[in-house]
Amino acid sequence: MRSALSLLLLLLAAVAGAQEVRLVVQSSPLAGWRYAEAAEVWPHLAVGAALDLVREADNPHDANAVRVQWRGRKLGYVPRRQNATIAWGLDRGAPLRARISRVSSHPTEHANPAKRLEFEVFLE
Repeated sequence: MRSALSLLLLLLAAVAGAQEVRLVVQSSPLAGWRYAEAAEVWPHLAVGAALDLVREADNPHDANAVRVQWRGRKLGYVPRRQNATIAWGLDRGAPLRARISRVSSHPTEHANPAKRLEFEVFLE
């Protein structure tokens, strides 16, 4: 118990001294990229680039749809199996942000679309 308390205090001290703290909510592959503009802007995408998460509550295919955008261009979606929590948070005004955490050098480098671009969703 004492070691857990010590670890918590150490963590709080580190957080207090940090310039910027981000709590990663999830890491996901980009879904549906072939139906969007990702291939067109691929050469400009880089690890660390900020992404926008846009709720599509009226999406006819998925009530929890969350679109992923880069500079106003639709890249794809948060995967259906991972979007309920993000949709819930966005609907309630949670300060959720996203950034690219991995991107292949070319959009068709991987046969598996889930390995082409990954992004992190975090709380600021």
